[in-house]
Amino acid sequence: MKATSIQKGIFTIIATATLFSCSNNEADTVETDPNETLFTSVLTDVSSKVIVETYGELNEKANTLKTALATFASDPSEVNLNSAQQAWADTRAPWEKSEGFLYGPVDTGGIDPAIDTWPVDVNAMNSILSGTDPITPGVLQSNNEARGFHLIEYLLWGVDSDKTVDQFTARELEYLQAAAADLQNNTQTLYDGWNTGDGNYVSNFIDAGKTGSVYSSQKTALLELVGGLIAIADEVGNGKIADPLNAQGGSPQPQFEESRFSNNSKLDFADNIRSIQNVYLGQFGSFQGNGLSNIVAQENASLDMEIKASITDAINSIEAIPGTFTDAIFNNRTAVSDAQAKVLALKIVLESKLEPLISGL
Repeated sequence: MKATSIQKGIFTIIATATLFSCSNNEADTVETDPNETLFTSVLTDVSSKVIVETYGELNEKANTLKTALATFASDPSEVNLNSAQQAWADTRAPWEKSEGFLYGPVDTGGIDPAIDTWPVDVNAMNSILSGTDPITPGVLQSNNEARGFHLIEYLLWGVDSDKTVDQFTARELEYLQAAAADLQNNTQTLYDGWNTGDGNYVSNFIDAGKTGSVYSSQKTALLELVGGLIAIADEVGNGKIADPLNAQGGSPQPQFEESRFSNNSKLDFADNIRSIQNVYLGQFGSFQGNGLSNIVAQENASLDMEIKASITDAINSIEAIPGTFTDAIFNNRTAVSDAQAKVLALKIVLESKLEPLISGL
């Protein structure tokens, strides 16, 4: 069809309008970070599926511990004592696996010292036991050194780890129940503080960089994750292992060993490194999502492999320490020193390689 002059004019108007529209659309296009989708996935999986679920398991186990101690108090028997001790260890595991992320409510709410202060203030504990006032969770809140995991551990196992059923007094049984209730109150507060239906701290990671989040950017939130991993690697290597091994002139100091009454120290340390592993890999229990590893693998595959290997080496070296940690700091010091070296090597790679990589994104 041959175009008339009128048709030509119409075509010109349409073409001009189309060109103008395209120009406007191009001007309105906002450049987005190509990594934003991956970062969102990592922050969402780690915060909601690793951190929140770890705290959920911790609270569930704390409830079981509270029930086990109530049962033991009403029927002090060897079977019930063993059940209570196992319930303590089962509750301890998710707590230690949470120490790679000691930020948010656990920090701002003072929950960490309320449930995990070490050592136990035995004098304060004995003062409460020798009194006549009812022992309640409220009574314990004034002194973090006479509450929490290690107070319960001390009462359940005794200073020499050999306490028998007939050695428990009525006041000790009352104290144990109050301490378990106090512990569970704190684990509930911690879980609620992160959970989407309550305090919703998890949203700070999911919505990092958006209005309302405490993190001004996704990178800032990712660096928070990394900082938590570095902190616990440092604490295990330079504190939890170093202090009982060499605290005073290179000689063993078992009084500085955390969880020594229950002989749970090695598992504590290994679970601390598993907290690093869970955040790095984006895993917890049967869940396998996106973690920091997914970002690192995209940027530097060899570094990703190095970090994974360093995590595994640290866990394996801790578990390879023969016997109890108390015995090992005297009789297998080389194995303990090797484990310490592997943990500190992990700290170094996290601090000198992982953190700069994330900072440079």
